[in-house]
Amino acid sequence: KEHTHQTSTGAIMKLALASILLASASAFTFVPRQNVGVSRASTALNASRAAQKAASRRAWCEARGATSDSSVAEVASAGLMTNDEGLEYVKLVHPETGATSDVYLFGGVVTSYVVDGVEYIAVRPDAKVDGSKPISGGLSHCWPQFGPGEIQQHGFARNVNWEVKSMSDTSVVLEMAPSDYTKEMWDKEFLCTFTVELEADQLSTKMFVENKGEEAFDFQSALHSYFTVSSLENLEITGSFEGKEFLNKMVDGGTMQTEDRATITIGEEYDRVYMGVNDPALKDSGTGKVLSVLNTAGYEDTVLWNPYGNEGMGYNNFVCVESVKFDAVTLDGGASWTGDMALKPSDL
Repeated sequence: KEHTHQTSTGAIMKLALASILLASASAFTFVPRQNVGVSRASTALNASRAAQKAASRRAWCEARGATSDSSVAEVASAGLMTNDEGLEYVKLVHPETGATSDVYLFGGVVTSYVVDGVEYIAVRPDAKVDGSKPISGGLSHCWPQFGPGEIQQHGFARNVNWEVKSMSDTSVVLEMAPSDYTKEMWDKEFLCTFTVELEADQLSTKMFVENKGEEAFDFQSALHSYFTVSSLENLEITGSFEGKEFLNKMVDGGTMQTEDRATITIGEEYDRVYMGVNDPALKDSGTGKVLSVLNTAGYEDTVLWNPYGNEGMGYNNFVCVESVKFDAVTLDGGASWTGDMALKPSDL
Protein backbone atom coordinates (compact mmCIF):
# COMPACT_ATOMS: atom_id res chain seq x y z
CA LYS A 1 0.00 0.00 0.00
CA GLU A 2 0.94 3.60 0.19
CA HIS A 3 3.32 15.06 -0.73
CA THR A 4 5.78 33.80 2.79
CA HIS A 5 6.74 36.48 1.23
CA GLN A 6 4.29 38.70 -0.59
CA THR A 7 5.26 39.19 -4.22
CA SER A 8 3.85 40.57 -7.43
CA THR A 9 1.13 38.82 -9.41
CA GLY A 10 3.53 38.32 -12.33
CA ALA A 11 6.13 36.69 -10.08
CA ILE A 12 3.52 34.37 -8.60
CA MET A 13 2.41 33.28 -12.05
CA LYS A 14 6.00 32.65 -13.13
CA LEU A 15 6.65 30.61 -9.99
CA ALA A 16 3.53 28.54 -10.60
CA LEU A 17 4.55 28.02 -14.22
CA ALA A 18 8.04 26.98 -13.21
CA SER A 19 6.55 24.38 -10.84
CA ILE A 20 4.33 23.04 -13.60
CA LEU A 21 7.18 22.83 -16.06
CA LEU A 22 9.44 21.03 -13.61
CA ALA A 23 6.77 18.49 -12.64
CA SER A 24 8.14 15.15 -13.78
CA ALA A 25 7.12 11.52 -14.03
CA SER A 26 6.68 9.87 -10.67
CA ALA A 27 8.19 6.76 -9.30
CA PHE A 28 7.28 3.10 -9.04
CA THR A 29 6.08 -1.01 -6.30
CA PHE A 30 4.68 -7.08 -6.96
CA VAL A 31 5.01 -10.32 -8.77
CA PRO A 32 6.38 -11.46 -12.16
CA ARG A 33 4.22 -10.30 -15.02
CA GLN A 34 3.57 -11.08 -18.65
CA ASN A 35 4.65 -8.31 -20.99
CA VAL A 36 1.71 -7.12 -23.04
CA GLY A 37 2.37 -5.40 -26.36
CA VAL A 38 1.98 -1.65 -26.54
CA SER A 39 0.17 -0.21 -29.51
CA ARG A 40 1.91 2.86 -30.87
CA ALA A 41 0.06 3.21 -34.13
CA SER A 42 -2.46 5.57 -32.56
CA THR A 43 0.20 7.67 -30.77
CA ALA A 44 2.06 9.12 -33.76
CA LEU A 45 1.73 12.91 -33.94
CA ASN A 46 1.23 14.77 -37.15
CA ALA A 47 3.95 17.41 -37.54
CA SER A 48 1.67 20.27 -38.56
CA ARG A 49 -0.75 19.45 -35.74
CA ALA A 50 2.15 19.44 -33.28
CA ALA A 51 3.18 22.88 -34.52
CA GLN A 52 -0.34 24.18 -33.96
CA LYS A 53 -0.34 22.81 -30.42
CA ALA A 54 3.04 24.39 -29.70
CA ALA A 55 1.79 27.75 -30.96
CA SER A 56 -1.31 27.50 -28.80
CA ARG A 57 0.74 26.75 -25.69
CA ARG A 58 3.24 29.49 -26.55
CA ALA A 59 0.38 31.98 -26.55
CA TRP A 60 -0.83 30.58 -23.23
CA CYS A 61 2.64 30.95 -21.71
CA GLU A 62 3.20 34.44 -23.08
CA ALA A 63 -0.13 35.57 -21.62
CA ARG A 64 1.23 34.53 -18.23
CA GLY A 65 4.66 36.06 -18.57
CA ALA A 66 6.64 32.92 -19.51
CA THR A 67 8.22 33.44 -22.91
CA SER A 68 11.43 31.42 -22.92
CA ASP A 69 11.80 28.81 -25.63
CA SER A 70 12.62 26.15 -23.05
CA SER A 71 9.42 26.89 -21.11
CA VAL A 72 7.34 26.64 -24.25
CA ALA A 73 9.06 23.41 -25.26
CA GLU A 74 8.39 21.86 -21.85
CA VAL A 75 4.74 22.85 -21.78
CA ALA A 76 4.28 21.50 -25.31
CA SER A 77 5.52 18.01 -24.45
CA ALA A 78 2.42 15.84 -24.44
CA GLY A 79 2.45 12.28 -25.74
CA LEU A 80 4.05 8.89 -25.17
CA MET A 81 7.19 9.19 -23.02
CA THR A 82 9.76 6.85 -21.47
CA ASN A 83 11.15 7.33 -17.96
CA ASP A 84 14.78 6.81 -16.95
CA GLU A 85 14.08 3.17 -16.09
CA GLY A 86 12.58 2.39 -19.49
CA LEU A 87 8.90 2.41 -18.49
CA GLU A 88 6.48 4.12 -20.86
CA TYR A 89 3.89 6.65 -19.79
CA VAL A 90 1.52 9.07 -21.45
CA LYS A 91 1.82 12.72 -20.49
CA LEU A 92 -1.39 14.72 -20.78
CA VAL A 93 -1.23 18.52 -21.01
CA HIS A 94 -4.22 20.82 -21.00
CA PRO A 95 -3.67 23.50 -23.68
CA GLU A 96 -5.47 26.27 -21.81
CA THR A 97 -4.77 25.72 -18.11
CA GLY A 98 -1.33 24.09 -18.34
CA ALA A 99 -2.45 21.29 -15.99
CA THR A 100 -0.63 18.00 -16.54
CA SER A 101 -1.11 14.32 -15.74
CA ASP A 102 1.10 11.24 -16.18
CA VAL A 103 -0.43 7.81 -16.89
CA TYR A 104 1.88 4.77 -16.86
CA LEU A 105 1.19 1.80 -19.10
CA PHE A 106 2.64 -0.52 -16.44
CA GLY A 107 -0.33 -1.00 -14.14
CA GLY A 108 -2.43 1.55 -16.04
CA VAL A 109 -1.74 3.92 -13.17
CA VAL A 110 -2.07 7.69 -12.98
CA THR A 111 1.01 8.90 -11.09
CA SER A 112 0.70 12.69 -11.35
CA TYR A 113 -1.90 15.44 -11.52
CA VAL A 114 -0.51 18.98 -11.37
CA VAL A 115 -2.65 22.11 -11.37
CA ASP A 116 -1.15 25.60 -10.92
CA GLY A 117 2.07 24.04 -9.67
CA VAL A 118 0.38 21.88 -7.03
CA GLU A 119 0.83 18.10 -7.25
CA TYR A 120 -2.23 16.24 -5.96
CA ILE A 121 -1.21 12.60 -6.53
CA ALA A 122 1.51 11.00 -4.41
CA VAL A 123 4.08 8.31 -5.14
CA ARG A 124 5.92 6.89 -2.15
CA PRO A 125 9.67 7.59 -1.79
CA ASP A 126 10.33 3.83 -1.54
CA ALA A 127 8.54 3.09 -4.83
CA LYS A 128 10.30 1.36 -7.72
CA VAL A 129 10.34 2.80 -11.23
CA ASP A 130 11.64 -0.20 -13.12
CA GLY A 131 8.54 -2.39 -13.40
CA SER A 132 9.85 -4.96 -10.91
CA LYS A 133 6.96 -4.30 -8.53
CA PRO A 134 3.51 -2.70 -8.70
CA ILE A 135 3.59 1.05 -8.34
CA SER A 136 3.57 2.22 -4.72
CA GLY A 137 1.53 5.31 -5.38
CA GLY A 138 -0.76 6.98 -7.86
CA LEU A 139 -4.28 5.84 -8.66
CA SER A 140 -3.37 2.17 -8.50
CA HIS A 141 -5.83 -0.45 -9.76
CA CYS A 142 -7.02 -3.24 -7.48
CA TRP A 143 -8.72 -5.65 -9.87
CA PRO A 144 -10.29 -8.23 -9.98
CA GLN A 145 -9.64 -8.53 -6.25
CA PHE A 146 -9.26 -6.00 -3.46
CA GLY A 147 -6.88 -7.04 -0.69
CA PRO A 148 -6.06 -10.70 0.02
CA GLY A 149 -8.12 -13.55 -1.41
CA GLU A 150 -8.04 -16.42 -3.87
CA ILE A 151 -5.45 -14.78 -6.11
CA GLN A 152 -2.53 -12.44 -5.39
CA GLN A 153 -2.95 -9.35 -3.20
CA HIS A 154 -5.04 -6.70 -4.99
CA GLY A 155 -5.27 -8.78 -8.17
CA PHE A 156 -3.13 -8.41 -11.29
CA ALA A 157 -4.22 -5.19 -13.02
CA ARG A 158 -1.52 -3.18 -11.26
CA ASN A 159 1.39 -5.31 -12.47
CA VAL A 160 0.69 -5.91 -16.16
CA ASN A 161 1.24 -3.56 -19.08
CA TRP A 162 -1.94 -2.00 -20.40
CA GLU A 163 -2.22 -1.20 -24.11
CA VAL A 164 -2.81 2.28 -25.50
CA LYS A 165 -5.94 2.19 -27.66
CA SER A 166 -6.19 5.91 -28.36
CA MET A 167 -4.81 9.18 -27.03
CA SER A 168 -4.80 12.93 -27.49
CA ASP A 169 -3.13 15.81 -25.65
CA THR A 170 -5.76 15.63 -22.91
CA SER A 171 -6.98 12.02 -22.82
CA VAL A 172 -5.83 8.44 -23.09
CA VAL A 173 -7.69 5.14 -23.35
CA LEU A 174 -5.92 2.04 -22.02
CA GLU A 175 -7.01 -1.57 -22.36
CA MET A 176 -6.26 -4.74 -20.41
CA ALA A 177 -7.27 -8.11 -21.90
CA PRO A 178 -6.60 -11.68 -20.70
CA SER A 179 -3.09 -13.05 -21.19
CA ASP A 180 -1.41 -16.35 -20.37
CA TYR A 181 -0.20 -14.70 -17.16
CA THR A 182 -3.68 -13.62 -16.01
CA LYS A 183 -5.34 -16.87 -17.10
CA GLU A 184 -3.05 -18.87 -14.85
CA MET A 185 -4.65 -17.29 -11.80
CA TRP A 186 -8.03 -16.06 -13.07
CA ASP A 187 -9.32 -17.66 -16.26
CA LYS A 188 -12.21 -15.37 -17.15
CA GLU A 189 -13.20 -13.69 -20.43
CA PHE A 190 -12.94 -10.04 -19.43
CA LEU A 191 -11.98 -6.79 -21.06
CA CYS A 192 -11.05 -3.72 -18.98
CA THR A 193 -10.87 -0.24 -20.47
CA PHE A 194 -9.49 2.65 -18.43
CA THR A 195 -10.00 6.20 -19.68
CA VAL A 196 -8.26 9.25 -18.23
CA GLU A 197 -9.33 12.74 -19.30
CA LEU A 198 -7.61 15.95 -18.26
CA GLU A 199 -10.37 18.56 -18.21
CA ALA A 200 -10.08 22.28 -17.54
CA ASP A 201 -11.21 21.94 -13.91
CA GLN A 202 -10.76 18.26 -13.00
CA LEU A 203 -9.14 14.92 -13.83
CA SER A 204 -11.75 12.31 -14.80
CA THR A 205 -11.27 8.54 -14.86
CA LYS A 206 -13.50 5.70 -16.03
CA MET A 207 -12.98 1.98 -15.40
CA PHE A 208 -15.15 -0.04 -17.80
CA VAL A 209 -15.35 -3.80 -17.25
CA GLU A 210 -16.95 -6.13 -19.79
CA ASN A 211 -17.75 -9.83 -19.57
CA LYS A 212 -16.92 -11.09 -23.05
CA GLY A 213 -17.91 -14.67 -22.27
CA GLU A 214 -21.15 -16.48 -21.53
CA GLU A 215 -20.49 -17.45 -17.89
CA ALA A 216 -20.89 -14.93 -15.07
CA PHE A 217 -17.90 -13.96 -12.94
CA ASP A 218 -17.44 -12.04 -9.68
CA PHE A 219 -14.93 -9.25 -9.09
CA GLN A 220 -14.05 -6.35 -6.81
CA SER A 221 -12.69 -3.05 -8.07
CA ALA A 222 -10.82 -0.18 -6.46
CA LEU A 223 -8.53 2.73 -7.13
CA HIS A 224 -5.92 2.55 -4.38
CA SER A 225 -5.43 6.32 -4.58
CA TYR A 226 -2.46 8.06 -2.99
CA PHE A 227 -2.86 11.79 -2.44
CA THR A 228 -0.27 14.33 -1.37
CA VAL A 229 -0.53 16.21 1.92
CA SER A 230 1.74 18.98 3.22
CA SER A 231 1.65 17.22 6.61
CA LEU A 232 -0.89 14.96 8.30
CA GLU A 233 -1.38 17.57 11.00
CA ASN A 234 -2.69 19.93 8.29
CA LEU A 235 -5.15 17.40 6.86
CA GLU A 236 -8.88 17.02 7.39
CA ILE A 237 -11.00 14.52 5.44
CA THR A 238 -14.67 15.37 5.20
CA GLY A 239 -17.62 13.44 3.79
CA SER A 240 -20.61 11.44 4.98
CA PHE A 241 -18.56 9.54 7.58
CA GLU A 242 -20.55 10.33 10.72
CA GLY A 243 -22.77 7.45 11.84
CA LYS A 244 -21.37 5.02 9.23
CA GLU A 245 -20.06 1.58 10.07
CA PHE A 246 -16.48 0.81 9.16
CA LEU A 247 -14.13 -2.14 9.32
CA ASN A 248 -11.12 -1.17 11.43
CA LYS A 249 -8.40 -3.60 10.37
CA MET A 250 -6.04 -2.28 13.06
CA VAL A 251 -8.17 -3.70 15.90
CA ASP A 252 -8.07 -7.46 16.58
CA GLY A 253 -7.45 -8.24 12.91
CA GLY A 254 -10.66 -6.52 11.87
CA THR A 255 -13.47 -5.11 13.99
CA MET A 256 -16.67 -3.35 12.91
CA GLN A 257 -17.04 0.07 14.51
CA THR A 258 -19.25 3.14 14.07
CA GLU A 259 -17.74 6.50 13.15
CA ASP A 260 -18.84 9.35 15.42
CA ARG A 261 -16.89 12.07 13.60
CA ALA A 262 -17.93 14.15 10.61
CA THR A 263 -14.34 15.17 9.93
CA ILE A 264 -11.51 12.62 9.95
CA THR A 265 -8.02 13.45 11.17
CA ILE A 266 -5.15 10.96 11.20
CA GLY A 267 -2.84 10.62 14.21
CA GLU A 268 -2.24 6.86 14.18
CA GLU A 269 -1.90 4.02 11.69
CA TYR A 270 -5.06 3.72 9.59
CA ASP A 271 -6.61 0.87 7.62
CA ARG A 272 -10.37 1.41 7.59
CA VAL A 273 -13.10 0.40 5.16
CA TYR A 274 -16.04 2.84 5.31
CA MET A 275 -19.06 1.16 3.77
CA GLY A 276 -21.47 3.45 1.94
CA VAL A 277 -19.17 6.49 1.98
CA ASN A 278 -18.13 7.71 -1.46
CA ASP A 279 -17.94 11.51 -1.15
CA PRO A 280 -14.61 12.28 0.57
CA ALA A 281 -12.80 15.59 0.27
CA LEU A 282 -9.24 16.30 1.43
CA LYS A 283 -8.69 19.71 3.01
CA ASP A 284 -5.04 20.73 3.42
CA SER A 285 -4.47 23.89 5.45
CA GLY A 286 -0.77 23.77 4.52
CA THR A 287 -1.44 24.27 0.82
CA GLY A 288 -4.79 26.02 1.18
CA LYS A 289 -6.31 23.50 -1.22
CA VAL A 290 -9.25 21.10 -1.26
CA LEU A 291 -9.33 17.95 -3.38
CA SER A 292 -12.80 16.49 -3.85
CA VAL A 293 -13.00 12.83 -4.85
CA LEU A 294 -16.11 12.56 -7.02
CA ASN A 295 -17.29 8.95 -7.21
CA THR A 296 -20.29 9.18 -9.54
CA ALA A 297 -20.71 5.53 -10.60
CA GLY A 298 -19.67 2.10 -9.38
CA TYR A 299 -17.50 2.99 -6.40
CA GLU A 300 -19.67 2.87 -3.27
CA ASP A 301 -17.15 2.69 -0.44
CA THR A 302 -14.03 4.47 0.81
CA VAL A 303 -10.87 3.04 2.35
CA LEU A 304 -8.57 5.26 4.42
CA TRP A 305 -5.01 3.98 4.77
CA ASN A 306 -1.84 5.47 6.18
CA PRO A 307 1.24 3.70 7.64
CA TYR A 308 1.59 6.27 10.43
CA GLY A 309 5.15 6.53 11.72
CA ASN A 310 6.78 4.74 8.77
CA GLU A 311 9.42 7.22 7.62
CA GLY A 312 10.62 4.96 4.80
CA MET A 313 7.19 5.12 3.19
CA GLY A 314 6.99 8.88 3.72
CA TYR A 315 3.83 8.54 5.83
CA ASN A 316 3.57 12.22 6.72
CA ASN A 317 3.21 13.43 3.12
CA PHE A 318 0.47 11.19 1.75
CA VAL A 319 -2.80 9.55 2.58
CA CYS A 320 -4.67 6.85 0.71
CA VAL A 321 -8.32 7.73 0.17
CA GLU A 322 -9.42 4.82 -1.97
CA SER A 323 -12.47 4.54 -4.23
CA VAL A 324 -13.78 1.01 -3.71
CA LYS A 325 -16.51 -1.42 -4.70
CA PHE A 326 -15.98 -3.67 -1.70
CA ASP A 327 -18.89 -6.09 -2.13
CA ALA A 328 -18.24 -8.32 -5.13
CA VAL A 329 -19.96 -7.49 -8.42
CA THR A 330 -21.53 -10.44 -10.26
CA LEU A 331 -21.20 -9.71 -13.97
CA ASP A 332 -23.31 -11.86 -16.30
CA GLY A 333 -22.13 -12.86 -19.74
CA GLY A 334 -22.30 -9.89 -22.10
CA ALA A 335 -22.83 -7.40 -19.25
CA SER A 336 -20.64 -4.48 -18.18
CA TRP A 337 -19.81 -2.39 -15.11
CA THR A 338 -18.54 1.18 -14.86
CA GLY A 339 -16.55 2.91 -12.14
CA ASP A 340 -16.38 6.70 -12.53
CA MET A 341 -14.07 8.78 -10.34
CA ALA A 342 -12.92 12.37 -10.82
CA LEU A 343 -10.56 14.62 -8.88
CA LYS A 344 -11.62 18.24 -8.54
CA PRO A 345 -9.25 20.73 -6.86
CA SER A 346 -10.38 24.01 -5.34
CA ASP A 347 -9.24 26.59 -2.83
CA LEU A 348 -9.83 26.04 0.87
